[in-house]
Amino acid sequence: MKLLLLLLTVTLLLAQVTPVTKCWGKSGRCRTTCKKSEVYYILCKTEAKCCVDPKYVPVKSKLTDTNTSLESTSAI
Repeated sequence: MKLLLLLLTVTLLLAQVTPVTKCWGKSGRCRTTCKKSEVYYILCKTEAKCCVDPKYVPVKSKLTDTNTSLESTSAI
């Protein structure tokens, strides 16, 4: 019974000592180093990396010749 009480106490203390800071709309976690399956896109408030699964990181689309397409739409 004493062992169970000790185990419960240690578990509750560890749960409060190691809070997880979420970032990127709760899709990422603030860490000093990211896991191999994660990438970082921004920094957290604590200057740690916001480690996110790559499928949640936005991809920049390549627009080709945007000036021409804008001129042709304004001529209409």
